[in-house]
Amino acid sequence: MPPDWKTSLVHYPEMKEVADNSLRVSLIQTDIVWEEKERNLLSFASKIRSLKGNTDLVVLPEMCTTGFSMHSRQLAEPPDGKSLTTFRELAVENNLAIAGSLIVEEKGDYFNRGFFFLPDGSSFSYDKRHLFRMGEEDRYFSAGNKRLVVRYKNWNICLMICYDLRFPVWCRNQKNEYDLLLFVASWPESRIRVWENLLVARALENLSYVAGVNRVGRDGHNLSYCGKSMIIDPKGKNLLTCPDHTEQIETCSLSLDELQQFRKKFPAGEDADSFIIL
Repeated sequence: MPPDWKTSLVHYPEMKEVADNSLRVSLIQTDIVWEEKERNLLSFASKIRSLKGNTDLVVLPEMCTTGFSMHSRQLAEPPDGKSLTTFRELAVENNLAIAGSLIVEEKGDYFNRGFFFLPDGSSFSYDKRHLFRMGEEDRYFSAGNKRLVVRYKNWNICLMICYDLRFPVWCRNQKNEYDLLLFVASWPESRIRVWENLLVARALENLSYVAGVNRVGRDGHNLSYCGKSMIIDPKGKNLLTCPDHTEQIETCSLSLDELQQFRKKFPAGEDADSFIIL
């Protein structure tokens, strides 16, 4: 059983005034109780409510209600199940957007499904395309084949899941389709340097903000997770990093105006190769 992390620290850097076209993004880096959906839902509900009025978007780790479990048949919920319904209600109740992923069953298939709820209750979903074969995810889940870009507060936001980070073609920002690229993850400590380097690479090559949210603690396979949740700007600058092995909530304000100015000054995207993903 993972340790019971009792402290959740909340930090709001320079949040007194919110400029036009800014987006306040909160990363919830936390432990996940192995395969105990009810306990995890209660924990996330408390954390999300603590952010009311101080953020626009809350991002949760991969498989946030169970941990990275391959027990898809036992743990899956329908698209209108309790977990997704709860996150939708939390988005409306607290007037913020919420993104993460969990296990969903639909028409006999099982998905590691990314979810994105808006404050008005609108919902969007993304099924993880790249299933982590080294953890046998491809044996217990079906892969998605469609990207998701959500329009929210004048921002275009693309949601991806963990192992997707390793595949730059799938992440490619053709014609500045998105402004913020999200990765929700269960990325083990043993490979954390790869996580750090690829988050920076995806920001630089796509002229986009990138936010990566990872969990902490140990899972049911005794894998250790150190967190290292981060937000990177389009120039590769680290705007925010959560401390290792610590439950932490961090909030950062991102500027769409600054992003657009940089893209005008350095329009590398106009020289990118065009391609079609099959």
